[in-house]
Amino acid sequence: MPLETSARIVGALATRGYNADREAVTLLANADDPAGAIERALEAAPDDAIKLSAEHVEAALAESQARPDRPTAGTTADDSTTETTDPDSEGAANPTGPSPTTTTDATEFNPPVSTGTTPNTSVRSEADVPPETEGSADAAGPSNVAGSDAVESGRRATGSSTTGERPVDTSLHDLTVKGDMTGQSTGTGEYSDFVAVFRDRYERLNGQLRGRVNHRPTNTLSAMTGGSEAAIVGMVSDIRSTASGHWLVELEDTNGVYPCLVMKDRDTAEQVDELLHDEVIAVEGTLSDDNGDGDGILFVDDIYFPEIPRTYQPSTADREVSAALVSDIHVGSQEFMSDAWSRFADWLYTDEAERVEYLLIAGDMVEGVGVYPDQDEELDIVDIYDQYRAFSEFLKEVPGDMEVVMIPGNHDAVRLAEPQPGFDEELRAIMSAHDCRITSNPSTVTVEGVSVLMYHGVSLDEVIAELPDEKANYDEPHKAMSQLLKKRHVAPQFGGHTRLAPEEKDHLVIDEVPDVFHAGHVHKFGYGKYHNVLTINSGCWQAQTPFQESVNIDPDCAMAPIVDLDTLDLTIRKFA
Repeated sequence: MPLETSARIVGALATRGYNADREAVTLLANADDPAGAIERALEAAPDDAIKLSAEHVEAALAESQARPDRPTAGTTADDSTTETTDPDSEGAANPTGPSPTTTTDATEFNPPVSTGTTPNTSVRSEADVPPETEGSADAAGPSNVAGSDAVESGRRATGSSTTGERPVDTSLHDLTVKGDMTGQSTGTGEYSDFVAVFRDRYERLNGQLRGRVNHRPTNTLSAMTGGSEAAIVGMVSDIRSTASGHWLVELEDTNGVYPCLVMKDRDTAEQVDELLHDEVIAVEGTLSDDNGDGDGILFVDDIYFPEIPRTYQPSTADREVSAALVSDIHVGSQEFMSDAWSRFADWLYTDEAERVEYLLIAGDMVEGVGVYPDQDEELDIVDIYDQYRAFSEFLKEVPGDMEVVMIPGNHDAVRLAEPQPGFDEELRAIMSAHDCRITSNPSTVTVEGVSVLMYHGVSLDEVIAELPDEKANYDEPHKAMSQLLKKRHVAPQFGGHTRLAPEEKDHLVIDEVPDVFHAGHVHKFGYGKYHNVLTINSGCWQAQTPFQESVNIDPDCAMAPIVDLDTLDLTIRKFA
């Protein structure tokens, strides 16, 4: 098959370790024999060249015309092997992880990962697959070489799409935001605010559990006959082990508290490991024989979480369009990877990225000031407003036709307590590039019919600290995210490390099942599927800082997950 597209030209060059500027790619694509033109252009290039220029290609084509008897050599991009991966298959949950594994609640899979040296792996048909390259091997512009300083001429300004560089019809864009609590904060810190937020949480999650058990209020259980079957929907107020090794879980509803005993030899004992204080669950079992004496207890047979239905089927877009999901950019840090970001922005101008029309950023645009001890020693920009001005300049490198959505994170200049409102007017004015959609943390963004729950992810630290490693850990952050989906709440435990603001409404409840769950914060990359919900933690754009080294954080940097909204297939792009 001839190399008729620029994307395939880029892929063929990448497999040989070369970049090319856009004009050179165009010349090669328009040649009568693109495969032969590639080989002749590489022969004409200097030995130390890593990037083909238009001059190299023009010289090679001119020589070819002068010597029409020259044989054609080389292979086309289609000579490389392309594997097809079933997105519903079970597999390793990170690009370099172990062999496929099977879990009870989550379906994990292997989306294609850019390597720059290995053939592309994709969930789409071979004819539609863009070549996979690392950021150092793309053909996007003058700042492609890994480790090089960003070249100013390689940065694009907002609105450059009007030059025709990307064939994007912005009239087709469809984006709505739900759950934005910016400007709606009602909490004053009074006792009544705390009562209101917990009552709202209980009532809404109780509504999701009510149809699964025939529950009774706690104040009516003591009047029931011992040995009766009973069920409770309640908020976990205490978890403790008994002298015999059983588990005593106290559940609280709006009427009182009732003790529930989980025997250590029952299958439900394993589920106790997943419980967090203040989450809402349902239990079903048998009342003790002395229940009528006022010292009753419920012996638990089953534990139910609000959960995502196993039969859930996500929505998809009606056209071929993709979204890039990134987080934790940390502009202002000495370790911000500006070169990698510029390579990402330049890649967005290539033919293989022409479907990427949305950019969703899940918090921590900047490094912030005073976030952790001695942070000032690790700052490249010490003024918080200057950090946002610098971030805005980097954002301008992204094509102007892209729709950009941003939520804040714990390093951003908003309140730390969740839910976090969107940025104030002064910061919005600074970050005016692209007319970004700025919303609160968390928020649900519906993009072309696909709902994306965006949450920065501070509570993941708490989930990972409280749960066993096999159920939540930093190397597989999507597992901790699956726990939040299971509990239908992005920050269930109150009073721990996660600061929560009391409001009349609990904005952290997951009322509707999302199609995609996107988070960041932990600076680790992971992805999987939980009951058909695609879960993605998108890593970061900040190399390891001295503080991170001191707490043993080894970040996953400069990765851009690309979600095809029409299929929910996932491709992982690496730019460092």
